[in-house]
Amino acid sequence: MTATITGVPFAQPSYAPGAREAALRVIDSGWTTTGAECAAFEEEFAAYLGVDHVVVMSSCTQALELSLRALRLPPGAAVLTPSLTFCGAVAAIVHAGLRPVLVDVDEDSLVPDERAVAATVRRVGKVHAMVVCHLGGYPVDINRLAGAAGLSRHRIVEDAAHGPGGGINGRDSQAACFSFYATKNLPIGEGGAVATCDPELDAWLRSARLHGMTKDAWRRYLPGGSWRYDVASIGFKANLTDLQAAIGRAQLQAVDAWQQRKTLLAARYDAELGHLLRLPSRSEGHAWHLYQVRVPGRDELARELAAAGIGNSVHFIPVHQLTAFAALLGADECQACPVTDRVADELLSLPLYPSLSDGQQSAVIDAVVAGLRRS
Repeated sequence: MTATITGVPFAQPSYAPGAREAALRVIDSGWTTTGAECAAFEEEFAAYLGVDHVVVMSSCTQALELSLRALRLPPGAAVLTPSLTFCGAVAAIVHAGLRPVLVDVDEDSLVPDERAVAATVRRVGKVHAMVVCHLGGYPVDINRLAGAAGLSRHRIVEDAAHGPGGGINGRDSQAACFSFYATKNLPIGEGGAVATCDPELDAWLRSARLHGMTKDAWRRYLPGGSWRYDVASIGFKANLTDLQAAIGRAQLQAVDAWQQRKTLLAARYDAELGHLLRLPSRSEGHAWHLYQVRVPGRDELARELAAAGIGNSVHFIPVHQLTAFAALLGADECQACPVTDRVADELLSLPLYPSLSDGQQSAVIDAVVAGLRRS
């Protein structure tokens, strides 16, 4: 007799052995804001990615905005971005005082390719920078897209919110921005980071994330430290806390094992659903944050799965279909992404996380097959 699976949540955060103890260690230390734990997390995450510098932030959205501001572009400068992305990624462009220019996606990979980027540049003329999104953990070739846009890698900011865990490391761009949101590959609850090999960007970000101050509180209150500081340029409140960083350090130790588990889960989905559904193309080094499928009549299947207790979601509603962004972008720009509009109506994300059991995955697969037969 087999156990009955009564429900499968769409997402379930994983916590590594030692995460609880790490949090208690910081609480007991008496110092919970930005300090030694953040510095250690930055060093360990940089070593994991193979980059020179990591600067931890309060969110990936803030990481994107500050990385774009650091480019020192003229106000209103054109920045390429897909519309099939989370709204915060495009909001970061807007908040940095720049102009989002939409790039359509490739039908198979769901991310922009060189042809789409080149076509957009022909449509709008010169662009100043590009935000490259690794949707769902799909590793995008940064150098090819930069060449198609006529940009150096120093004008490329990566939205790597759906990494790490695969081949996404931030070594090919000016800045790669990661997320530590509760459901991401390295979940803390909230938080983000910028990975870079540029020492000047590293120094600027460290000051900008704390109001532009020349010294943070940890350095001011170290033995022999001074309360004096300066503000050379007005910055932001975008720092991570030691409490979050300590949890992140513990979580980092488990990322590779989690990635191995999700890769196995994705392979099983492919084997059992690939002949029934259209799957996005695969690439070596996929970070597997999302498992996306394409389903004509997606909403009906989504409702049937929910009724069967199977969590599901959509990634994403294209940004140009959201009211505020549609008004900001204008009608012409909103019509620039026909492939995005077409695939977005079919995308559905299925549960994919390290603690998803074989039995739970079987329940998901059975519910998808049953729903497709009824449709």
